[in-house]
Amino acid sequence: MIKFEGVSKSYDGKTNVVESVNFEIAEGEFFVLIGPSGCGKTTTLKMINRLIPLSDGTIRIQDKKISDYAIHELRWQIGYVLQQIALFPHMTIEENISIVPELKQWKKDRIHKRVTELLNMVGLDPHTYRGRKPSELSGGQQQRIGVVRALAADPDIVLMDEPFSALDPISRSKLQEDLLHLQRTIKKTIVFVTHDIQEAMKLGDRICIMKNGKIEQLGTPDEITAAPATPFVQEFIRSGGSQPFVIRDHMEPASEVVHIDATTLAIDAGWSKVLDALLVAEVVAIKENDIIVGMLSREALLAFLASQAKERTATA
Repeated sequence: MIKFEGVSKSYDGKTNVVESVNFEIAEGEFFVLIGPSGCGKTTTLKMINRLIPLSDGTIRIQDKKISDYAIHELRWQIGYVLQQIALFPHMTIEENISIVPELKQWKKDRIHKRVTELLNMVGLDPHTYRGRKPSELSGGQQQRIGVVRALAADPDIVLMDEPFSALDPISRSKLQEDLLHLQRTIKKTIVFVTHDIQEAMKLGDRICIMKNGKIEQLGTPDEITAAPATPFVQEFIRSGGSQPFVIRDHMEPASEVVHIDATTLAIDAGWSKVLDALLVAEVVAIKENDIIVGMLSREALLAFLASQAKERTATA
């Protein structure tokens, strides 16, 4: 259905934010892209409908290069749901849902029937809600409209970019259940971006975990849980989807500071062991296969914690 072949993206011509990505999404699959901020997951999503041009490689939909589609033809067969719902405030709910069907020149009675069908599908009474404005709806209700608007013209593919992350936990959980029910009913091909590992495990048929523009692991929730492919994946799952602390990414080369009797940690040690060790020592030696390969300092740990606090403040 959707195939990535050696796809890379660079914004400055020097550094790739997505690098040589290869994967295939089957028709009717719920496919989740996940990873910490800046890992390339949203860029990967947006390349599918050419909101962002790729720098290298090929993306195919139904064995046809996306560059061979007329842009309106491509986007009409792809629904798109954002975190920022972006409903038009001056339009009624029916008018918001009807935008793409009208552009495709559907007849009015067909559009009216489709709006009724979609509102019923997400548990919003058509008689009550079709004439309301977005400001008259709760956040969860608005997000439901965002989802059904993406489905209005019956697209083959739906892209969803962190659609529930701004909602309170109760609304978010309810919409996750609604989306699962909807997917079992309509069987669209859904590509879903999230930073929440619990959400990914709940929704995805398969999950693609990314780091620094590359795929760390791709598999079913059960496969990833049972056998994390890398220390990063193991820590990412353990940390609940926040940026995990991976020793290899923060250690420095071994030096004379690391003595033979220094505290040591295995390179794949988890967060709790890192904390315990650096509460006692300023610097610890890092071992891989019983060989010292580097050192980890308390200063590096504090820098990581500071960066995480800054990121949480920026996204709050």
